[in-house]
Amino acid sequence: MEISLCMIVKDEEEVIERCLNSIKEVVDEIIIVDTGSRDETINKAKNLGSNVYDFKWIDDFSKARNFAFSKATKDYIIWLDADDVLNESDIDKFKLLKESIDESIDSVTMNYVLSVNKNGEATSSLKRNRLVKASNNFKWVGKVHEYLDVSGNIIHSDINIIHKKEKEYTNRNLKIYEKLVSSGKELPTRDIFYYANELYDNRIYDDAIKQYIKFLDKKDGWVEDIKSACYKLADCYSYKGESENELKYILKSFEYDIPRADFCCRLGHKFLNENKLDAAIYWYECAIDLSPKNDNMSLINHDMYTFLPLIQLCVCYYRKGNIKEAYMYNEIASKYKPEDISVKYNKEFFKDKIDRDTIKEVEKLLNTMNKS
Repeated sequence: MEISLCMIVKDEEEVIERCLNSIKEVVDEIIIVDTGSRDETINKAKNLGSNVYDFKWIDDFSKARNFAFSKATKDYIIWLDADDVLNESDIDKFKLLKESIDESIDSVTMNYVLSVNKNGEATSSLKRNRLVKASNNFKWVGKVHEYLDVSGNIIHSDINIIHKKEKEYTNRNLKIYEKLVSSGKELPTRDIFYYANELYDNRIYDDAIKQYIKFLDKKDGWVEDIKSACYKLADCYSYKGESENELKYILKSFEYDIPRADFCCRLGHKFLNENKLDAAIYWYECAIDLSPKNDNMSLINHDMYTFLPLIQLCVCYYRKGNIKEAYMYNEIASKYKPEDISVKYNKEFFKDKIDRDTIKEVEKLLNTMNKS
């Protein structure tokens, strides 16, 4: 098959070459739709063989992306943002996919890695429909936080696309939503959720609470968005010092699905702050026992399933006076983030508090865990 890369850009001179150079080996056509760059973005894109088109910005990401897709001429389309990159190992995976994909495949999801640790391992990621069959004419939906509306035969790949955001966060999306609301337009359910997120990100917590509750009252949102709304509501009430409402929305998330690790950690954190150590330990251990759903399109905070509950269990057991358990959990946590400041501090802290027999016992236990 042949692949068209479709992108929308504006003032991306700092990253456009990095992005295109990382993927040019596996695409057969590059479509760049520029929405008003005033820097060297267009020239840099053209120098790398891109077909560049102008598009007047009208506060609508979907229209810009659909315009880019309309210019594609190859069998499949992949989309990226200018601050996305692929590592060499993922390019190799992509090449194999390109050689072996069956024409019955309508869409391929890839992991969108939003943050990584010092070892380059994903700490936050989600799946996105990334490579789609052009003849299906799939459309983008939504003025802001747009999504590609796909259907049919969808397969999940293990290819990673890494988001390396360079620009500072702005209130651009919030302004678009505020303009829509002030015009009297009734936001669709999904947009109510994302409008609430923009309010939350801009620390307008009272208005965010209203929009999250409005979203929940609609009762027709995506279940993963519903759970995220509960989490953000708990955050909002925490910032406002309303602990009862904070707990209410942590627990409300359990109405929709089995507990996610982030909610377990959230309960663990609450009980730890209240010095209810056994309850905190219970919920942190629950987080460790859970596994993210690999076929789920929702955001996954990988640390919530591993490092964070482990390092917090170290704190819990130390407060209970159980130095051995505290030391053990810090050692397990160090396997995930050996350079973390908390891990290093704890190692130094335990130096004169742990005897050699305990160290050997913990090392033996860790070796057994690694083998299993």
